[in-house]
Amino acid sequence: MIRPLEQADLDRVLDIWLTANLQAHSFIPAAYWKGNAEAVRQALPQAEVYVWEEDEMIWGFLGLEGDHIAGIFVHPEAQSRGLGRRLLDRAREGRDQLSLHVYQKNVRAAAFYRREGFSALEAGADEGTGEGELRMVWCRRR
Repeated sequence: MIRPLEQADLDRVLDIWLTANLQAHSFIPAAYWKGNAEAVRQALPQAEVYVWEEDEMIWGFLGLEGDHIAGIFVHPEAQSRGLGRRLLDRAREGRDQLSLHVYQKNVRAAAFYRREGFSALEAGADEGTGEGELRMVWCRRR
């Protein structure tokens, strides 16, 4: 079930954020993610966040800032079960376009977004890590 983030969800959501980032971004030092955890905890309640809850446990979430996806994170134990796609479908509701940034070395995530209809518009570097990233956009077909 997809529902909005609640204050009581923050610890679990932050755990998923850290676990998923450490797994997907092994090319970035773990200290970077751990050092940003508190800032993410403060930012989450300010964003539009939807969680995927199953059997009273949160397994993934999606954060939006307007029409920009700040991230989709699924706990490694729940990946490849369609949760990311369902969260993305929720984000698409009522929107004609979405954008996001994905690390170029995160080949699995970039492939997921391409399968879901996103196109890479430009390449650049993430300011925080110096790693190459793609700006990707999805537009609703009319």
